[in-house]
Amino acid sequence: MSTHKRPLTRRRVLGASALGVAATGAAVAGGTGLLSAASAATFGYSDDGRNYVVDTGTSLVFKVSKTTGDLTSLVYKGKEYQGYGGKNSHVESGLGASTVTVGKSGPVVLIKVVHGAITQWYAARSGQNNVYLWTDKKDASFTATRYIVRLKPGMFPNTGPDSWIETSDKIIEAGDVWRRADGTTHSKHYSGKRTIDYDHVGFTTGSVGLWLVRSNHEKASGGPFYRSLLRHSNDKGAGLYEILHYNEAQTEAERFGLQGPYVLSFTDGGAPSSALSHDRLDTGWVDGLGITGWVGAAGRGRVAGVGLKGMDAAYPYTVGFANADAQYWAKAATGTGAYSCTGMLPGTYTMTVHKGELAVHTTSVKVTAGAVTSLHSLTISGDPSTAKAVWRLGDWDGTPGEFKNAKLMTYAHPSDGRAAKWTGNVTIGGGDEAASFPAYMWKDVNNGVLVYFKLTKAQAAVAHTLRVGVTDAFAGGRPRVSVNDWVSAIPTAPTQPGTRSLTTGSYRGNNHSFIFNVPSSAWKTDTTQYNVLKLDIVSGSGGSAYLSAGTSFDCLDLLA
Repeated sequence: MSTHKRPLTRRRVLGASALGVAATGAAVAGGTGLLSAASAATFGYSDDGRNYVVDTGTSLVFKVSKTTGDLTSLVYKGKEYQGYGGKNSHVESGLGASTVTVGKSGPVVLIKVVHGAITQWYAARSGQNNVYLWTDKKDASFTATRYIVRLKPGMFPNTGPDSWIETSDKIIEAGDVWRRADGTTHSKHYSGKRTIDYDHVGFTTGSVGLWLVRSNHEKASGGPFYRSLLRHSNDKGAGLYEILHYNEAQTEAERFGLQGPYVLSFTDGGAPSSALSHDRLDTGWVDGLGITGWVGAAGRGRVAGVGLKGMDAAYPYTVGFANADAQYWAKAATGTGAYSCTGMLPGTYTMTVHKGELAVHTTSVKVTAGAVTSLHSLTISGDPSTAKAVWRLGDWDGTPGEFKNAKLMTYAHPSDGRAAKWTGNVTIGGGDEAASFPAYMWKDVNNGVLVYFKLTKAQAAVAHTLRVGVTDAFAGGRPRVSVNDWVSAIPTAPTQPGTRSLTTGSYRGNNHSFIFNVPSSAWKTDTTQYNVLKLDIVSGSGGSAYLSAGTSFDCLDLLA
């Protein structure tokens, strides 16, 4: 029965999970993802009645269902890797009845799967242990966009923060966060990686590696710092994900159109060939295949910038480009800030310069097919760190990275046994102030954190601006402050994602600064006494404990 008219819930679309050994980043020497076409001996496809069977002419044979378009078999060097719990590998949670066709053009076999708004493509190249995939989604009739590769249990080591053991670990949140007897927490959400941080994810035994090399994510959503599911593993199986749109902790509207290729690659245990990475992949062979929505290199342009002025040498800078149809980003060179972004679809983009993850400059840029848009040096104009402060907790970089438990929270639950106590107050000038301040605050967990500080006579004689920067919030949580006897109004809640984030490995929402104008009458007149700043999280929404209303912090400062 066709399902494309029936919206899929987040639970149906992204409900499976398992565990394994993470491997991300640049490929290592010796990867065997690409083989010479000359090695192919039996390249081609056949029909076994239920599936199209593709022999890559080397060590990989895979099958695609003729009725659903599911990937039903992955046999590498004679061993079956595909499937757990009676489920196949597929786009979304399986499309159901689909129109599936196959063809061979020289050294390429191409399978096309059509189901309503989604068209899925599989390609094999002669002599390569790879499956190339594309997903074309035309509308929101499915609520998420992902491809999941489901793997049999026991094929790869079952370790890492995105792994768990269903027979012994205990569920502590929403059916997808688990606690082990040693107090550590595990979840399919706990990859610890942003999109910009990885080229591929996968598993290895040391002698066999199976990897999913991501696409350029040009029609995905969330930008370079988005965190989502990458892989999972448990005693019942394992999985690899190419997430192209996911509502959880999402900051952008969904984009539609063709996404890919992303590549499923077997190796002799090493990382996949660097030639498969989205920024290195030669796609000239794709141009003549007739893949709907495909735009080859000739139809794309590039932006090149001389550099950035006003950078803080302590931070990396990323230049992002986004419009309603596509997103891209490039890392700025240390020192000069020079950047180059290639392979862009034509159009006008909002260009954003990020210090760390904080937007500090925006402008507009037009990209033309077959041309380079050259930009002169840009002077960064929106870094809040340039304002002189009486004191500052953390720094303005768009992350809670300097604060207590921040690093752990990208791959663990806040209740994890390795986390330091979320409670505790801070004294300015006491040493390690930022490390003592909590990265996150919740109404039910650590509300009412106090910050003690002294002012000189001149400082106490005038009003000051207090800034509280946040990176995300759950259930409308936002800070209300008091200074000694003075209490601020309750600020308006800024726009933030409407789903879990602080408990699922992500602090990434919409960076926002709350501005509080504190009058001179609020300060202690005795300069030997501490002023006391109290922060409370307020909201009319939320659950309890770590699912009560909360927020994550970027920086707090009192301006001079």
